[in-house]
Amino acid sequence: MNSIASVTLEVADLPAAERFYTASGLGAHVNLRATDAPSTGFRGFSLSLTVSRPADVRHIVDAALAAGATSLKPATKSFWGYGGVFRAPDGTVWKVATSAKKDTGPATGHIDAFVLLLGAADVAETRKFYVEHGLTVAKSFGRKYVEFAAGESPVKLALYGHRALAKDVGVPVDGEGSHRIVLGGAGTGAFTDPDGFAWEPASVSAAS
Repeated sequence: MNSIASVTLEVADLPAAERFYTASGLGAHVNLRATDAPSTGFRGFSLSLTVSRPADVRHIVDAALAAGATSLKPATKSFWGYGGVFRAPDGTVWKVATSAKKDTGPATGHIDAFVLLLGAADVAETRKFYVEHGLTVAKSFGRKYVEFAAGESPVKLALYGHRALAKDVGVPVDGEGSHRIVLGGAGTGAFTDPDGFAWEPASVSAAS
């Protein structure tokens, strides 16, 4: 089965990005490399951390904001649980959430899941593409949402409608240019999906 072995963010200012991801603690989840590829507006994806309690949400969000991130949705309780959204200085949108609405103790520092959510123009078409490339569907809600089995991968891949994803993270839907993200694939060669997201062999991403 193909799966995501690594996530590499392409950034315009590599030293600044390295400082942010080190200070915020988010650097454990991503690789970084420099790029001058033009990119404006919504990049069509979000990175999500699922945690066990609201205290963990606040801990991660507060650390990111202190390191220079910009709040898009303050950490707060919602119908689905508790969560917050912020934009890193390099432009990457991050969401931190839990299904719990009340704390049962202090922050644990544990991450339950790391999810890459891609905004697809046609969820069904992109789902078919990934199935043909060896991924296995774990959950599917028609043309609205698809989640693939992660297996041993540290990253779970999911699909959501492009416009719906922009609304969920609180940004305008418009954007163009590079996505500024490259996925390192286990058991796969280089390819680009229907929405323009690029994959490369994991060994290449690891060397970045």
